[in-house]
Amino acid sequence: MKPATLRDALRDLGIPAERGRTSVIRQLVLQAPAPVIAQALGYHDKSATRIASDAGAPWKHYAPGDHSRPHQEAEDR
Repeated sequence: MKPATLRDALRDLGIPAERGRTSVIRQLVLQAPAPVIAQALGYHDKSATRIASDAGAPWKHYAPGDHSRPHQEAEDR
C-alpha cells in the first residue's frame, strides 16, 4: 500500500492522518535528537528541528555527525 492510499483511507474514515503523524514525531523528538529522527523517517532535519523546538525537546545542543575518536595511531603522531 502506498502512503497516499493509506492517507486517503484514513481521511475517508474521518481520521486526520496529518495531525496523528505530527503527534508521533513530537513524541519521538522528545526521546531522541531531531536529526536522528529526521534521518530515520526521511524528513528534512530543519522540519524535525522545528517540531522538536515546538515540543520543548531536551536535545537542543545535540551536534550530529561522527563523534568517534580517532584511531590510536593517529593520536601517536
